[in-house]
Amino acid sequence: MRLHDVGAGPPLVLVPGIQGRWEWMRPAVEALAKRFRVITFSLADEPSSGARVDDSRGFDAYFDQVRDAMDVSGIERATLCGVSYGGLIAAGFAARHPERVSALILVSALPPDWRANRRAQFYLRAPRLLAPLFAAASLRLYREMHEAYGGLTLGLPNALRHGWNVVTHPGSPVRMARRVRLLDGLDLTPELARLNTHTLVITGEDELDDVVPPAETRKYLTLWPHATAAVLARTGHLGVVTRPAEATRLIAEFVARAEETQRRRIG
Repeated sequence: MRLHDVGAGPPLVLVPGIQGRWEWMRPAVEALAKRFRVITFSLADEPSSGARVDDSRGFDAYFDQVRDAMDVSGIERATLCGVSYGGLIAAGFAARHPERVSALILVSALPPDWRANRRAQFYLRAPRLLAPLFAAASLRLYREMHEAYGGLTLGLPNALRHGWNVVTHPGSPVRMARRVRLLDGLDLTPELARLNTHTLVITGEDELDDVVPPAETRKYLTLWPHATAAVLARTGHLGVVTRPAEATRLIAEFVARAEETQRRRIG
């Protein structure tokens, strides 16, 4: 398996979203690496991941990948941070292996009972054929970048920079559709309900996230009354990309508080 291992400090494992490529989160990786040792990877069914996938494992194969990434990196416990689809992977892994997760960060995460909406179901009909239409629809994310960067002057060049990163590290519509289908009939709620790990749930602003509505991500706050909530202002679904320094600040402060609480318990 190919890992991207960068930075120094407390270990943090970063799980990418449904597009599968860690490179889409490069701004977040670079910002987090100033405070943490960041281990990230492309999802196991991406050819660039270098991982072997057991199709019979279904969604659980991603839990296996997180475990393997930690083992290969020599990490027994780490902060686990998942973004969007990766948030559900991170939450599920934490429920299965709580002894290996010191803190859990969910960023604009799919809820444990997520189901594809009508728009997603439309693209699932013929993911390769409808890929151009899906790409065109993604232009709606520019509104978020405009807000995050404070206007056209910075918004447009940063949107182009992110677009170039996406073009040079393309996701596969077919593999993305497969990942959606892996969630058919899956509901991790009963397993997750038992989790008592230090958890931070981050969303963007309600009016700016058209991908995973923040209300969906906030379901975790009902499931886990102990969890902490935070909002990345002026962002929607791309907060770790558009405002990586602010996302890193929220995460680092939360991890520091979690570590202090743990020290007090031990003491």
